Amino acid sequence: MKPCMKRFLLILLSTLVVAGADAQSRKERKILFGSSYNYEVAVLGVGQDGTKVFKVWGYAKKVDDAIVQAKKNGVAACIFRGIPGGNGAAPTPAICREPNAEETHADYFDAFFATGGKYLKYVNLTTDAIPSGQDRLKVKGGYKVGVAMQILYDNLRKDLEADGIARRLDAGF
Repeated sequence: MKPCMKRFLLILLSTLVVAGADAQSRKERKILFGSSYNYEVAVLGVGQDGTKVFKVWGYAKKVDDAIVQAKKNGVAACIFRGIPGGNGAAPTPAICREPNAEETHADYFDAFFATGGKYLKYVNLTTDAIPSGQDRLKVKGGYKVGVAMQILYDNLRKDLEADGIARRLDAGF
């Protein structure tokens, strides 16, 4: 075999090995997609003082379950990830900045996000009607539903601080 052909095959083989090493398996992609931090949030505008107004999406087999999941995702986005800026609103950082807060306070958040749980106290306004058009999409395994909502952000922060889950803003470093 000619030296230039060997060099070409070596380069081709090394390129394929490097490209394959970075690819994600189906299982890894499924874990990332199902991550509790995978919230789709779009800011709709500036809300009244102490509130955040945005649209968030939920996934479930039934539309009603996807609406409930979207409400949970909206509150969870405020707590764990923060809200992006847009449409005149500044970005808002996460209330719980502690890494792995969801695992550290698992018992608290399991009860907080239970069906009919305390999280609903902070969802002030939503489009509870069955969504249609771009807010209700049939996807593999169920529905993707977008819900516009107003979250009582300041009340949520105060209660999480009072419960010892989030650090107070005036607490030192």
